[in-house]
Amino acid sequence: MLRIMSARRVKPSLYISVDIEADGPIPGPYSMLSFGAAVAGVQNADGFTAADPERQTFYRELRPISEEFVPEALAVSGLDRERLRVEGTEPADALGEFTAWVREVGADAGAQPVMCGYPAPYDWTFLYWYLIRFTGSSPFGHSGCLDMKTLYATKAGVPLRAVAKGTMPRQLLSRRRHTHHALDDAVEQAELLANLMAWNGSSPAASQ
Repeated sequence: MLRIMSARRVKPSLYISVDIEADGPIPGPYSMLSFGAAVAGVQNADGFTAADPERQTFYRELRPISEEFVPEALAVSGLDRERLRVEGTEPADALGEFTAWVREVGADAGAQPVMCGYPAPYDWTFLYWYLIRFTGSSPFGHSGCLDMKTLYATKAGVPLRAVAKGTMPRQLLSRRRHTHHALDDAVEQAELLANLMAWNGSSPAASQ
């Protein structure tokens, strides 16, 4: 009984799906050109409650911070660096606005914000670096990050490096297209998280 009561006193987590588009492999030498976020749902001691991922969203396109870029990386998003030099939001402004938004949706939900992504490490690396560099802090703390790829591997009982969306049971995947527009993909990934949270886990072959 004491263990159950203690679990119920733990503050809920608000999962925010984030996707970033960048022009290279690491932040600093290369730039985050856009990022999108969508509230995916809340998890508390009673379980996970999915949100409508289109209801609470955030999106910005950013001014590049360096002259370096990898053409192949830039081509993935289709964003125009020259246009963003003129029209992109200053990173400090964009990340400040994002921090305020994260804190607002977290307060509204009475929950601690957690960034989630598929896979999260690349997006988290850029997002966390930009937050610290341009605002001095992160609304997710230094470790408030959930990787959906790891979540699937754990539930499916398969090696992490064997995981790809093509190996997942079809019912887990969002029906939305993966467009490489950061907000589109954040919404798509929010649906994937909701499906993963509801899934009891089994081998991919048994679920096809």
